[in-house]
Amino acid sequence: MLDKSSKLVVHSGTTKLFSKLCGLLPRLTGLGNKLNDTVLRGHAATKRSSLLLAGVAMAVGLSACSSSSSTTTTVAPSSSHASKPAASTSSSATVDAYPTSKYGTILRDSSGYTLYAFSIDTPTKSACLGSCAVIWHPLEVTGTPTAGSGVRQSLLGTITRPGGAKQVTYDGHPLYTFAKDTAPGDINGEGINHFGGLWWVVSTKGAIVTAPVTTTKSSSSYSSPSATY
Repeated sequence: MLDKSSKLVVHSGTTKLFSKLCGLLPRLTGLGNKLNDTVLRGHAATKRSSLLLAGVAMAVGLSACSSSSSTTTTVAPSSSHASKPAASTSSSATVDAYPTSKYGTILRDSSGYTLYAFSIDTPTKSACLGSCAVIWHPLEVTGTPTAGSGVRQSLLGTITRPGGAKQVTYDGHPLYTFAKDTAPGDINGEGINHFGGLWWVVSTKGAIVTAPVTTTKSSSSYSSPSATY
């Protein structure tokens, strides 16, 4: 075992050895340059060997003389683009009849979801924009809407929404589905007071339906809505 004085001697000798190696670095570099000059006047194969020798000498010298080293790895942040799903738009939206609802025979889309009209719309303009259209989805089409069984093709039309999309209308009523109708046949939006107006289902005759069908009351008669969204 080495005592403290012996360890100090070894450490001092090691430090002096590294100092001498560092002092030799310029000479090694100069030697490599001289060899390169000589090889330029000689053979090409020897030139490659001399360049390799000079490179190795410089690498060894730099490695020995480094008092500290650190490695930094930079990882570029990954980018992700959240994208909203595009609105469902058909080239030829089909409007079908729903004959077994408690409101009589009413309109639904080709997937079986109930279609609604908004009381403050006009035959040429939708009043349901922005956040309203996120909950009440306009029935859009890029071509011509198609009438299913029991639906009158002559009552189908379109209006142009802000942004240029075409929305299907029936007898002058722009049509919508409701986000809270989660399954075909649901009618959860009937009579709701929402976004400044009332929402009603539409009969295949083009009439707004405001009450369930009964033996004593017509399906197109008015009753005050009790539901508020």
